[in-house]
Amino acid sequence: MNNPISFSEAGIVNGETLVVYGLNMEVHPSDMVYIVGKVGTGKTSIIRTITGENPLLHGEGQVCGYNLRTLHEKDIPYLRRRMGVVFQDFQLLMDRSVHDNLEFALNCTGWKDRHKTNERIMEALESVGMATKAHKMPHQLSGGEQQRVAIARAILNEPELIIADEPTGNLDEETSEEILKLLQKINREKGTAIVMVTHNRSICRRYPGRVFETRNETCTEI
Repeated sequence: MNNPISFSEAGIVNGETLVVYGLNMEVHPSDMVYIVGKVGTGKTSIIRTITGENPLLHGEGQVCGYNLRTLHEKDIPYLRRRMGVVFQDFQLLMDRSVHDNLEFALNCTGWKDRHKTNERIMEALESVGMATKAHKMPHQLSGGEQQRVAIARAILNEPELIIADEPTGNLDEETSEEILKLLQKINREKGTAIVMVTHNRSICRRYPGRVFETRNETCTEI
């Protein structure tokens, strides 16, 4: 089985500017990996490269079986089906219910059978403790509940990799702990590799994993 992420001497760009030189990173199945560093040191650019949003122009990189150097635009949706992404600002569709947010995500990734779609939605919501909120609109939910829905959306296709970009950045301390415990549970029980960007280094101590730090145009394991 291929590793979910493999970079070798990769140059990470932001626009046309190289922001991280010589990235070497192997993320194995079941890994919990953190990327830490100051604002503007390339953390988000690495994430955008992993999701296919930024091209890989230098070095080698593979994500979920796709070669990033030869990745065509038409392949990007298929790459993203094999990973889940959790954002700081949740990115839910505010004009539709929790159920319909997840249904939209499944429809976008090729699910057609309505019965199987509904079944999978309820399984995902159950696993994040939100099964009773399927009918609610996002504005009727707390920040923590919205992030739980976002995590449910990320695991719909049972991905081998979850990218979490500052997933607790907009949450209070107690709610943050709940979200971190939920991600840890998914990592341990499902064997899903998780790569989390965070500025909060205490998270890395409380929920141990491998830590990469961006600084001085590099990203290295510490």
